[in-house]
Amino acid sequence: MTQPIPLTDQTFADETAHGLTLVDFWADWCGPCHMIAPTVEGLAAEYAGRVKVAKVNVDEQPETAGRHGIRSIPTLILFRDGQPVRRVVGVQPGRTLARLLDGALADTVGAP
Repeated sequence: MTQPIPLTDQTFADETAHGLTLVDFWADWCGPCHMIAPTVEGLAAEYAGRVKVAKVNVDEQPETAGRHGIRSIPTLILFRDGQPVRRVVGVQPGRTLARLLDGALADTVGAP
């Protein structure tokens, strides 16, 4: 099964630079982060090859968390070619996140 890719302050820009990347900003002490983790893992498997799914531990990667204004976790940000396009804060149902990804993929297909 495909797992989310752990990102660091050093790898973040390169890993999110091309295509669609869903990034889960989380921390080990965060209960809601652990609640959404299986959903994020499921999305990584379901969208493998179409959307990169990654995780950033905000305690271990404070530069990246600060640069993206993470104030509450879990926060999931969808990046397109390195630019944030959507942000979701808090635990969300898998179907909500799947609709977000499906919409972004449809926009990609329709793009010139």
